[in-house]
Amino acid sequence: MQTDWAAILKTEFEKPYFKKLEQFIETERKHFTVYPSHEHLLRAFELTSHADTRVVILGQDPYHGANQAHGLCFSVQNGNALPPSLKNIFKELQSDLNLKINNELPGLGNLEPWAQQGVLMLNTTLTVRADEAGSHQGHGWESFTDEVIRIVNNKSHPVVFVLWGASARKKKQLINTDKHHIVESAHPSPLSAHKGFNGSRPFTKINEALVISGLSPVDWRLGTQLNPPFNAQVS
Repeated sequence: MQTDWAAILKTEFEKPYFKKLEQFIETERKHFTVYPSHEHLLRAFELTSHADTRVVILGQDPYHGANQAHGLCFSVQNGNALPPSLKNIFKELQSDLNLKINNELPGLGNLEPWAQQGVLMLNTTLTVRADEAGSHQGHGWESFTDEVIRIVNNKSHPVVFVLWGASARKKKQLINTDKHHIVESAHPSPLSAHKGFNGSRPFTKINEALVISGLSPVDWRLGTQLNPPFNAQVS
């Protein structure tokens, strides 16, 4: 990592549980296909420094299909079809901010432009075996990402934590809600989006919280979207 996270997480990388986790992943990669690739494993920390982090979006597992996961929650590599949860995120983005989105354009699902604006896109488990959702849960990643949440929680300025779904909402206990902002709802998965994600206007809520804290809003537009001027994002 070339960001400040390298020094901040150095002690965590040296802990016995993380060494054991590394050994587990190394063994898994010898016998199975594991996503994301080693190159993309810590991509979220490479694109969003600790100093720049002002929004945290929490996912659960990386996508377990070929050529999808690249280290950012909900994001897929260029040229891939949108997974169902991401389709629902874009439907809500379109409805919330009055954006016109062409979901058929290749590359739309790559959310790196958000990460480059201070949105830490963190899965609570950072690896998964191909075609086996949840296969790397319970091997140490949760301890690591819980510590990342605690570190962000200790930042001096308010951060917006986005908690979609029951798994992410459990992390609320790690967050000082007197200092930080919480945007939460059901998960965008087709199984639960209708239970509170649809119509929740999370992108407006995030930007409003940032403005209240004296921070600039996130430009949620992606390069392949057709949309109105940026100032339409904040109501």
